[in-house]
Amino acid sequence: MSEPLVLGIETSCDETGVGIVRGNTLLADAVASSVTEHERFGGVVPEVASRAHLEAMVPTIQRACETAGVTLKDVDAIAVTAGPGLAGALLVGVASAKALALSLDKPLYGVNHLAAHVAVDQLQHGPLPEPCLALLVSGGHSSLLRVTDITTGVDPLGATIDDAAGEAFDKVARLLGLGFPGGPAIDRTAASGNSVAIDFPRGLTSRKDIERHRFDFSFSGLKTAVARWIEARERAGESVPVADVAASFQEAVADVLVRKALDAATSEGIDSIVLGGGVAANSRLRAMLEERATAVGVRVRVPRPGLCTDNGAMVAALGSEMVSRGRAPSALDIPADSSQPVTHVLW
Repeated sequence: MSEPLVLGIETSCDETGVGIVRGNTLLADAVASSVTEHERFGGVVPEVASRAHLEAMVPTIQRACETAGVTLKDVDAIAVTAGPGLAGALLVGVASAKALALSLDKPLYGVNHLAAHVAVDQLQHGPLPEPCLALLVSGGHSSLLRVTDITTGVDPLGATIDDAAGEAFDKVARLLGLGFPGGPAIDRTAASGNSVAIDFPRGLTSRKDIERHRFDFSFSGLKTAVARWIEARERAGESVPVADVAASFQEAVADVLVRKALDAATSEGIDSIVLGGGVAANSRLRAMLEERATAVGVRVRVPRPGLCTDNGAMVAALGSEMVSRGRAPSALDIPADSSQPVTHVLW
């Protein structure tokens, strides 16, 4: 069988992504972001995101096809993020994918957003090691997953119990007046700061916490600690060293993520870690993971930053794997599931 040509649609949050892949080769990755429309609110507004997806969907599909040099009739299958994500935003993507699948008489694959973040690495580094450990870090998720088969075998080892890492980045950036989205702003600002200037707490790393939440994440306490530190400085009439706060906060987040990922890899006997999700673009997280993993003999695979954020390429990559492995397609009545568990890779 020739390598499948798959079109993927991603609309789980504020980016309308359409990707086209042939096998593991990326042909097009078109993205229309509505982030500027959310900046004045300091976060993503679901209704605004849904409207932006409606307006961007057709032009983004057209742009992807033009870039790939294909027509919709050439496509072998349609893949779409069915969940998790914002309900209204997901609905736009799922409805669009259903319309394409029905009108073109092509199979439809409703895939899991988190599993797609793992699958996208194949577009850069080839087939995934099986098993591998995935560390997914984004605005809504901080997860550790054991992946034995990206199309069926994704087992959660740990997850966020309150604020995810990306959410904490946004909130701390707001406290520091750095704007939205917070991740890139803190990364840039931290470059000129001292990462050990302030000893911020590492959530769920005490002996008591490890007994119950060994591989889980919590960044709510860290966010609060940063807020209280800033308030104390301001009450004392002292200036806030923004770069040092950003660097120290970023160091605390990266330390927890890397520490727990390597602990999970060691305990599971896994020697390969795949880093994914929007926060995977953070320079300190990437460097720390590479350094500490090398020291204990664990290999690290990290997609280029453009593939870490939400995009259609990751959805197409997972859809292509579904087709290649002979997985049965989804029914045309699949829902948009805002709380779809990662164990549910395909609807």
